[in-house]
Amino acid sequence: MEVKINKNLSQRALEDYEFVKKAVAGDQKAYAELMERYRTSIYHMMLKMVNNREDADDLTLEAFGKAFNKLSTYAPKYAFSTWLFKIASNNCIDFIRKKRIKVTSMDSAYTNSDGESVSIDVESSERDPEEVAIHMEKVKTMREVVKTLKPRYRDLIEKRYFQELSYEEIAQD
Repeated sequence: MEVKINKNLSQRALEDYEFVKKAVAGDQKAYAELMERYRTSIYHMMLKMVNNREDADDLTLEAFGKAFNKLSTYAPKYAFSTWLFKIASNNCIDFIRKKRIKVTSMDSAYTNSDGESVSIDVESSERDPEEVAIHMEKVKTMREVVKTLKPRYRDLIEKRYFQELSYEEIAQD
């Protein structure tokens, strides 16, 4: 399949495309050259966006990682630098969005805009694990006690309390 190259690309963009083709073919030096050409520019763009050197450095490396993983999809319709900067800026925007999402735990209080400590209490219709364990222990004990009863009493208790039959249903049996 023949790749259509934009005739308006600069000399540098054409050189970048040659490095891209070599990198796709497995030439590690071509990857290094592409990174060398754009690392500083990408880093400074990231730094302006996040205003944190460590995050900017991490985002720069992530951008190159994402671009290099998709390098075979690059088409020279636009300059490689345009494609790379778009990947980097989108990655950074995603990072900023994730960082802005604040999670509030229901287990801890937070301070509202008036300086008051506010906690969130949510009632559940479910039993807590301790209540479940106590209930299961009571049921076990009750079954042991019922086993000691005479058969006709044991049968009535099992039908009413363990099978949860109504008195009418028990009477029909």
